[in-house]
Amino acid sequence: MNLTILKTEQATIKAGSAFAKKLHGGDVVLLYGELGAGKTTFAKGIAKGLGIKNTITSPTFTLMGVYQIPPRNPSTRRPGRLAQDDTIGAGHQLCHIDTYRLKDVQELRAIGAEDYIGDPHTITIIEWPEKIADLLADKKTKAVYFQHHKGRRTIAFS
Repeated sequence: MNLTILKTEQATIKAGSAFAKKLHGGDVVLLYGELGAGKTTFAKGIAKGLGIKNTITSPTFTLMGVYQIPPRNPSTRRPGRLAQDDTIGAGHQLCHIDTYRLKDVQELRAIGAEDYIGDPHTITIIEWPEKIADLLADKKTKAVYFQHHKGRRTIAFS
């Protein structure tokens, strides 16, 4: 596991933005950590790294937010990023799910969350994924662990 210390909110956003460059359609990003550990801030960074301009907020009460990923400009393609640039862009979306207040997995099913999780045209971010482990069993996941201790945040990637 790779451990990173994040001293500011901006550093957390920057880490999320860098992480976004490694994502492909169908990836499910699982964010683990206590309240205030930086999960939503990291999700904002992922959205920024994907070129999404919308304001990203935690979907704690709505459970899910879906954002369109804008097309990439071919002239901005960097060497060595061909596979990423060719697979994420127009027609792709980011689905942000927060299960903190989830009472029953049926709530997610009722709003169509299963249609997004693992879809090849979607990158899904899930906060509090331990609540829906059964929905994630056969998905391509990337786990990110957050800790917040004495004003210092750490993040570990698995």
